[in-house]
Amino acid sequence: MAIRKAYVASPVLSPEESLERMQVEEGFEVQLVAAEPFVNSPVAMVFDNNGRMWVSEMQGYMPDTLGTDEDKPTGKIVILEDKDKDGTIDDRKVFLDSLVLPRALCFVENGIMVAEPPNLWFYEIEDDRPGRRTLVDSAYSEGGNVEHEANGLVRALDNWIYNAKSSKRYRKDGDKWLTEKTHFRGQWGVAQDDYGRLYYNNNSQNLLGDYFSPGMGAGNSNQRKVAGFNENIVPDNRVYPARPTPGVNRGYLEGILDEQLRLVNFTAACAPVLYRGELFGKDYYLNAFVAEPAANLIKRNILEEKGYKVQGKQAYKDREFLTSVDERFRPVSLYNGPDGALYVIDMYRGIIQHEFFLTEYLANEIKSRKLSQPISCGRIYRIIPKEKAVSSITMINNPLLLIKLLKHPNGWVRDKAQQLLVDNKYTQVATFLRQNLKLKDKPLAVIHSVWTLEGLGELQTTDVVPLLQHKDWHIRTQALSVLPSVMSKENYSVYVPVLKQLLVQNDTLAAPYVAFLVQTVRTFDGVAANSLLNKLMQQYSANEFVADAAISSLHNKEESFLKDALTFNADSSLAINTQLRKVLYDVKDREKSQKSKSAEQEFPKGYVLFKNTCQGCHGADGNGVKSLAPPLNKSNWVVGDKEKLIPIVLYGLTGPIKVSGKLYQAPEINGDMPGIGANKKLSDEEVAQLISFIRNSWSNKAEKVTAEDVVQARNKFENRQAAFTMEQLNKL
Repeated sequence: MAIRKAYVASPVLSPEESLERMQVEEGFEVQLVAAEPFVNSPVAMVFDNNGRMWVSEMQGYMPDTLGTDEDKPTGKIVILEDKDKDGTIDDRKVFLDSLVLPRALCFVENGIMVAEPPNLWFYEIEDDRPGRRTLVDSAYSEGGNVEHEANGLVRALDNWIYNAKSSKRYRKDGDKWLTEKTHFRGQWGVAQDDYGRLYYNNNSQNLLGDYFSPGMGAGNSNQRKVAGFNENIVPDNRVYPARPTPGVNRGYLEGILDEQLRLVNFTAACAPVLYRGELFGKDYYLNAFVAEPAANLIKRNILEEKGYKVQGKQAYKDREFLTSVDERFRPVSLYNGPDGALYVIDMYRGIIQHEFFLTEYLANEIKSRKLSQPISCGRIYRIIPKEKAVSSITMINNPLLLIKLLKHPNGWVRDKAQQLLVDNKYTQVATFLRQNLKLKDKPLAVIHSVWTLEGLGELQTTDVVPLLQHKDWHIRTQALSVLPSVMSKENYSVYVPVLKQLLVQNDTLAAPYVAFLVQTVRTFDGVAANSLLNKLMQQYSANEFVADAAISSLHNKEESFLKDALTFNADSSLAINTQLRKVLYDVKDREKSQKSKSAEQEFPKGYVLFKNTCQGCHGADGNGVKSLAPPLNKSNWVVGDKEKLIPIVLYGLTGPIKVSGKLYQAPEINGDMPGIGANKKLSDEEVAQLISFIRNSWSNKAEKVTAEDVVQARNKFENRQAAFTMEQLNKL
């Protein structure tokens, strides 16, 4: 094919040559900030107070198609500095070395958090050198599959640190580290907007996110899904590469590439960021940018608030904000900068697909076009408007100056000012922060002041109550969101009447938040909590967001409350009734699912493989994960004919799939499941144990699968690369 011949080579280009092959939105320019030898295989970074970049280098990632020596400690955390202030890095300093695939960083107080799966570390910083090391979490990331391990470490507005591919959040409290359960979010990268709502995605979906503050609604372990979290913000997943992209993992499948061999839909979406700088202008503020390294592009999405919902659309038709014809341009992370620019981390290499799911098709693409080497490159760019002055800001550790910076137009600066005030425990500025709460024309300064007071432990009831009735909805949101942190036995009786008044006023935007807060009120007064719930159900029993928020406050009380809910309204189709029945069904189902422990013992290799390969998408309980994969528990495909299940595991599955009578398809789930048959590191016995494990875990009970069964399937489908469709499986 002529198109393929034209792109048979994929040469390594200098940073300057690669820049020439980029096309960015009119009116903008891309500037090189750092390149090899100053940076190698970058995947994540954070800016310090002086504008220096602390970069995580994943140098060991995929040295070849077999992932040879990937577990060697070659990763580093480096400090990059522009000493002569000409806009490009001229100094590199190694802060940490001998790390295995480090992937995320976050400054806290006098140190930095470093994610090095499975561990999460905190290193004190002493004159740009690592001091005392503390293990924050030995199970930060469970599994072992590089594509499905926790990452992110975003320090959000509410002073907690959140992650993608994780249901944990962290916070430093004196000498202790707090870890709490939160909602499971995304795959690679997590970002926040001005109101602390989180945004994320998975490899096939443009943008997912939360409608509500991230600390809300994760308290009921019986509840698998809470409406308003993990919502599909931008459902349009179409991409528009500037070049043919045959080097994608499923490029051989119909519909993956168009007639010009260009990727049709996202296959490696990652690193969402909401632009919060002042340089781009108001039309770009709070736009969501998403990276697609497999197609060498960055997408721009425009978001719109509708009540407490956030919905979005792609900014352009048939084009992108930035594209490149350099196949090795791999934007893997995006950031707001202290100068208002949008920063791009370019891993710059040929291989970005991990070997665990690497198809034979892509392995051949890599070999034929010599994409394996080199692996010693890396670039960092910034995107700015043309002919516009750019200047960074140095965060001086002066509490009064930091108070002023809470009003700054750049979101990065506001966030950093809040964090420095909290980290340095500048409690003496509480009076000035309270003055900010009365500002009429600076709502973002009010919001940051609320959370700065919270982080300092200085927020008082007299600060919060007036904000609960504030005319600005976003300020009311923050006042409601902060209540779990400030409500106590001594003051809850002040807050409860105000919450009731919001319901009396029919504040529909506040109603889900009041429902979330029932759990906090119940800690101090069960009667008051039930009174709020009853009022909510009288007014909002048909509202799925209020219903799920209420259920999040009803751990192990769902059955009794269902009886109460039916007395308010016997209509079984109402959201509160249907949602309660769903939770009760899941609880009973879970009680029947205690076979997993015995299955772990009987099929130990299969259990390990499940954790490393399948759990990230199908869930530890086998009940599936929204936006990723359908359930394995009680799936007709799992407990049914093994002659159909084995090919699915070996070669993958594409397109819609009907499981137990329900049709699952994108965007409810990822449209493709990769197979593991091409992974030469896995023996037939391990594959057989994996299949046997899922067939005999949770509520499943089915015949074991042997290594001989796997061999027979390989022989039957010899030379097959393509994933199966449901229709093809039904014909087997």
